Amino acid sequence: MFNSIIGDSLTPAAFFICLGVAFVLGLIIAIVHQKTTRSSGHFITTLAILPMLVAMAIMLVNGNLGAGVATVGVFSLVRFRSIAGNSRSILSIFFAMAIGLATGVGYVTFAALFTVLVSIAIVFLKFINFGVSANLDKKLTILVPEDLDYTEMFDDIFANYTKAHVLEKSKTTNMGSMFELTYRITMKNDINEKDFIDKIRVKNGNLKVALSHCLMEEEL
Repeated sequence: MFNSIIGDSLTPAAFFICLGVAFVLGLIIAIVHQKTTRSSGHFITTLAILPMLVAMAIMLVNGNLGAGVATVGVFSLVRFRSIAGNSRSILSIFFAMAIGLATGVGYVTFAALFTVLVSIAIVFLKFINFGVSANLDKKLTILVPEDLDYTEMFDDIFANYTKAHVLEKSKTTNMGSMFELTYRITMKNDINEKDFIDKIRVKNGNLKVALSHCLMEEEL
């Protein structure tokens, strides 16, 4: 069941079977990623085709797994080395590459079974919201005029509305006429976010205030 269909030499039949299975399994990986994570259409297409490319690279080096991994590593660096990806995208990339490696050396049944099992695991963990906290930290961005001392400016508001707050970054903006403050905060339970933002707007002169989930900012 788990034997390679590639013998001492690569036959045309084995070549087309390996590429065909790699393509089908790549489509499954792409569909699972599309259903569980927001991504661009270009990335979904890449996931669908990537197992075929990896399988082809492995077959070109005649089943030499070490040389194949090195070749695929070079190919992947060309595409992904300068792109900031989130953890789910990186997982899907390695998933697709693993399937490409398996089909490239002829273990098509093993690759199919592995794809089904990992896909079920991903969908299941997504369905139960595994790892998602009910009280996520949030990112708070506030603009203040440059002539205001912001050091303890919002401490009374934070004391009433948050469990914890940390000023992570402050920088000048608008040609130095304003400061942009970035806080990581943990909101108290049953807090009205609109009231929280309104209190801040009173102190910063009704300038920009932005509140978002930290994970949303980092994962998209």
